[in-house]
Amino acid sequence: MNKTFLARVAALACGMLLSFSALAAGGGSGLLQAGTDISDRASLQRGAKLYMNYCAGCHSLKYLRYSRMAEDLGLTEEEVMTHLNFTGAGFGDHIVSTMPADKASEWFGQVPPDLTLITRVRGSDWVYTYLKSFYLDETRPLGWNNTLFPNASMPNPLWKQQGLQHAVFGEPDESGEAPVERLEISTPGTQSPAEFDQTVRDLTTFLEYAGEPAALKRQGIGVWVVLFLSFLTLLAWLLKNEYWRDVH
Repeated sequence: MNKTFLARVAALACGMLLSFSALAAGGGSGLLQAGTDISDRASLQRGAKLYMNYCAGCHSLKYLRYSRMAEDLGLTEEEVMTHLNFTGAGFGDHIVSTMPADKASEWFGQVPPDLTLITRVRGSDWVYTYLKSFYLDETRPLGWNNTLFPNASMPNPLWKQQGLQHAVFGEPDESGEAPVERLEISTPGTQSPAEFDQTVRDLTTFLEYAGEPAALKRQGIGVWVVLFLSFLTLLAWLLKNEYWRDVH
């Protein structure tokens, strides 16, 4: 009886753990799959360039230093300071936007948030979907809206690459509001849909790295840890057989 009860409890615990893991990995309903790979150094380098050119003017990465980024992404100090540092900060400084907080509140209604941990809070799939979900909306102060995060206080930073995207609305509901059925590109951008997907993926990959730079080294160390544990398990098994040989 006790063994059966314990087995059921263990099975229930495993089921709950797998469910929580699936929710954490899969994000929410309706999210696109980002397909990020932080071990892809080329993607990280492209994402860093995109972030510095299109995001760093408003958003900071206050927990990441230029020097750490250079080390992890295989960049030299000269490359970082020449092509990725537009604020005049030192090589060892954190990546902080120079936008004044009072002006940011005046222009956007609030200070743009720091994005160091955005993928850890929201998930990479959420960030990827968000960057692809902007559409023109004349009723908004900045002229843009977002289907994933309605009434977001920012324009589409990648509109030149994506093109101008419009919303196609469905039938109004009981409250009189018409839901967005789909998004369509009315004016093509500088990139094809496939190229834009890769652009957003690169940017999301870089933000995923920024949220946990140690993950790059941890994954490399993890392989050796697994090999060591496997070897230790083999030794323990051989030792157990040696001890029990005389008993049998």
